[in-house]
Amino acid sequence: MTRLLEKAFKDASKLPDIEQNALAKWLLKELEAERKWDRAFAGSEDILSQLADEAIEAHRQGKTTSLDIDKL
Repeated sequence: MTRLLEKAFKDASKLPDIEQNALAKWLLKELEAERKWDRAFAGSEDILSQLADEAIEAHRQGKTTSLDIDKL
C-alpha cells in the first residue's frame, strides 16, 4: 500500500461510521467500474485495432476531413 493511500485510510478512519460506510461504498463501486472497463477493453483490443487501421487507411485515401471545432 502506498503512503498516500495509507494516509487516506487513516484520515478516513477518523470520520463518523456513516461517512466511512459511504466512502467505502463509493470506493468499492469505483473499483468495480474500473474492473468492468478493463474487461471491456481487454476483449475489444482486436476490434479497436482493426477500426484504427481502417481509419488510417481512409485518411490515406483522402476520405476524411479535418474537424472544425467551431462547427460542432
